[in-house]
Amino acid sequence: MNHKHSTQVLIVGAGPVGLTLAMDLATRGVQVLIAETRFAGEAPSVKCNHVSARTMEIFRRLGVAQAVRNAGLPEEYPNDVSYRTTFVGQELSRIPIPARKFRYTATGGPDTWWPTPEPPHRINQIFLEPILFAHAAAMSNIRILNRVRIDDFSQDETCIRASGTDLEDGSTLEFDASYLIGCDGGKSTIRKKIGAKLSGTDVVGRVQSTYLRAPDLIKLQKYDPAWATFSLNPRRSGNVYAIDGKETWLLHNYLKPSETDFEAVDRDWAIREILGVDSSFQYEILAKEDWFARRLVADKFRDRRAFICGDASHLWVPMAGYGMNAGIADAMNLSWQLAAVLNGWGHSGILRGYEAERLPITEQVSFFAMNHAYALQAKRESVPVDLEFNTPEGQAAREQAGRELYELNVQQYCCAGLNFGYYYDKSPLISYDGEGNPAYTMNQFTPSTVPGCRTPHFWLPRHDGRESIYDVCGHDFTLLRLDPSINVQPITEAAKSRAVPLNVIDVPPDVAGPEYTHKLVLSRPDQHVAWRGNVAPSDSSALIDLLRGAVH
Repeated sequence: MNHKHSTQVLIVGAGPVGLTLAMDLATRGVQVLIAETRFAGEAPSVKCNHVSARTMEIFRRLGVAQAVRNAGLPEEYPNDVSYRTTFVGQELSRIPIPARKFRYTATGGPDTWWPTPEPPHRINQIFLEPILFAHAAAMSNIRILNRVRIDDFSQDETCIRASGTDLEDGSTLEFDASYLIGCDGGKSTIRKKIGAKLSGTDVVGRVQSTYLRAPDLIKLQKYDPAWATFSLNPRRSGNVYAIDGKETWLLHNYLKPSETDFEAVDRDWAIREILGVDSSFQYEILAKEDWFARRLVADKFRDRRAFICGDASHLWVPMAGYGMNAGIADAMNLSWQLAAVLNGWGHSGILRGYEAERLPITEQVSFFAMNHAYALQAKRESVPVDLEFNTPEGQAAREQAGRELYELNVQQYCCAGLNFGYYYDKSPLISYDGEGNPAYTMNQFTPSTVPGCRTPHFWLPRHDGRESIYDVCGHDFTLLRLDPSINVQPITEAAKSRAVPLNVIDVPPDVAGPEYTHKLVLSRPDQHVAWRGNVAPSDSSALIDLLRGAVH
């Protein structure tokens, strides 16, 4: 292996966050090198089971959405969430979520109305990561060095100088880069090197997780299969995720608050109580990983030319599947800003936007996740003793538990608010106009063009059907003009004079939704509103300078 490497951006970690970041940077013309300690093709652990709508929108823009959509569970396997007394026991309630075959056409249900060209997708990381790896490895601007560990780095006003180790032969490697980004997980070396410290709630809960093979399990259940099957009974509560839809499963055993020692809880007994099977049932443990549910956020995401993304910057209870997805949102926020500087049109001050925007949102989402975890824990700790009884009282208990579980959990499994509602309200890169951002919850939001909000999605009519406004916007700034008579030349000329990539799209009347209250809406590369108005600003150059980070 060559012992000296130079690149524009050095990314540490080839998980989904690092790979997506690399792909987006490469698409923007940036040269990227990824250092990864694992072997090429080495399977990741069985972690994330869900790709959010916002992440699928990103994959769509990067040209990998369909490959991701075609992988995972069989195409007609229900993506529902089922609540039962045990896996093979009585069903309490069910959250209907379309199988991937029907994902684009389904109507009804709690998440089919979403304003997006790419609904969410249930897929485990063991299927997702190889697709992203192959896509990234095929891109001309990306190099991936496997079996390489980054040990240390220094920086000055012009570059990053990192040192690492070839894990195959033990030799020392050297790297020169303009910027370094740590996507190296919860034990991040880069986080420690930049002096960032995690703080928050160290233990929200404890989970005993087991990845197992049980070919006979699927036919023992009394109801239609589900992507996730939550077991609730007085003895033990847990969740069982279908991995391949045939024989492999990921089982989470949620320990009780009094159970502080993972090893003190009999794993086999807990598995059988969650599944509802006796000692004759056969299964094979493929892997096991016991983990703490936490709410920890780094106090900073950057030190000059070094940044952290994903689990390196935040660790929380993976409610709503927003661990990996929040990390990818970090990466997409940082990517366009880095590319702006490296491509020459962004002022170095643009990089202040990453921490200013993502750190507050990280805090918000972490509390959503933690509070939901506590609410679920309360349900597990108050299971009626007669829940499984074949009596009128037992039936009434099951009906009540089913209603409560549905109402609580539809918020996390159909989390429109976390997908579409979050906004940046204190950014140095957004021109605010004084109107407050609409509030959002885990599952509810109000589409809005208030600067900082997600640019509301709509479909543009085409002679052969329709086209997503996001597909038309592409990778750059986009000025949406709802009245073609408005002169936007001051904005376009100001952008051109500073080499800021800006497209103008004329939107036909009545195509955009009622949330488009202004005739001009300027959307950023990450689909957040940067500015809006009814005429071009009197000083359009000042607006463009603010957007590219040249205004302190």
